[in-house]
Amino acid sequence: MVRHNNEIPHQHFKKDWQERVKTWFEQPARKQRRRLARAAKAKSTFPRPTAGALRPLVHCQSIRYNSKVRAGRGFTFEELKEAGIPVKMAPTIGICVDHRRHNKSLESLQENVKRLKAYKAKLLLFPRNLKKPKNGDSTAEELQTADQLAGVILPTTKAAPAVEFVALTEEQKNAPAYAKLRLERMNARMIGIRKKRAEEAEKEAKDAAKGK
Repeated sequence: MVRHNNEIPHQHFKKDWQERVKTWFEQPARKQRRRLARAAKAKSTFPRPTAGALRPLVHCQSIRYNSKVRAGRGFTFEELKEAGIPVKMAPTIGICVDHRRHNKSLESLQENVKRLKAYKAKLLLFPRNLKKPKNGDSTAEELQTADQLAGVILPTTKAAPAVEFVALTEEQKNAPAYAKLRLERMNARMIGIRKKRAEEAEKEAKDAAKGK
């Protein structure tokens, strides 16, 4: 029981727990349904990749996230031109196009052009009419070995930075690193004060020279 002159607690023990409880008994069935849906989608889109069309690599916005690379909406006209792919042909062979994006650096342009050329080298084009293949379509021998790609098209690979090991000299081992750091920190903190003192001393010296 509550002590002193306090309000009597309102204990809510009459709620119907059976109606309010949330269960997850459908998890195995939902897992199976998703798997069957993926298989049906892959069958309907064969021989196209299950992940969809090829997308460029772009950097995220703002200073906080601009070092992160992600998949963009589509390739620019300039990237397609450098790779030798017509703009109107690109969507028909599984390449996304974005007419609003522009290249602001040579590095991103070269990286996406390299991505397009790698995709074009591995691409197998099925002819609309097997009896009358057009120029650029894959041969019958290549089509027999074609397989549907399951997964991300040309996934991004971040190269690990090379670590260089250096042998420390006796001078480096005996150097007072902590004391040097504290000294440099103090010097950085005293820049303004020392500058003000130097200006005051210079002013006093000029006043003294005028007084003579």
